[in-house]
Amino acid sequence: MSDAVLTRLSGLAVDRFGAGAEALGPDDDLFDTLGIDSLQALDLLTDIEEAFDVEIPDYEIQGVTTLSGLAEVIGRHR
Repeated sequence: MSDAVLTRLSGLAVDRFGAGAEALGPDDDLFDTLGIDSLQALDLLTDIEEAFDVEIPDYEIQGVTTLSGLAEVIGRHR
């Protein structure tokens, strides 16, 4: 996983969830750190799919709760 992908993912989280997301590290739990629910996570997934021009099936992100995990999923689709 590249640092560029992680930086872009972090930026998307900040854009969607505000300044609190700036403290989000690559291995921090998105739900705990950002205080988001599953619907908000799906909104972020939509942002990710548009930003990276990928389509990620919901079953591939089940259990993925970190930016580094998302980066790995994105890497499989690029």
